[in-house]
Amino acid sequence: MSMFARLRNWAQRIKRDALTLWFALRDPATPWPAKALCWLVVAYALSPIDLIPDFIPVLGLLDDALLLPGLIWLAVRMLPDAVLAQSRLRAQAWLQEGAGKPRSRAGFWLVAGTWLVMLALAGYLIWLR
Repeated sequence: MSMFARLRNWAQRIKRDALTLWFALRDPATPWPAKALCWLVVAYALSPIDLIPDFIPVLGLLDDALLLPGLIWLAVRMLPDAVLAQSRLRAQAWLQEGAGKPRSRAGFWLVAGTWLVMLALAGYLIWLR
């Protein structure tokens, strides 16, 4: 298998697992620590904006290439086997239907809120000088 094919396969698994977490979040059998991490990962993964914009060289792609896959991996590991299996089946069915990527308003507000807090903190530190 070529490197490009392996990379494409990895990206498809990441996309499927992000959607898997979306379904696991709604499953009552998901324990609350896993549910909390799933909420954070899903909110960020499905957010229409990034914490680190992609146009920033190197750093802009770090969240998509390292941070998000790492958090998805951790959240998947926290899920009970039955919830993970059922959620993966639902995610696979969703992707085969071509239903598209769900959006997260919570993710938008999570990222926008983080940016506002950072800007306020920067303004406060500048004001102190």
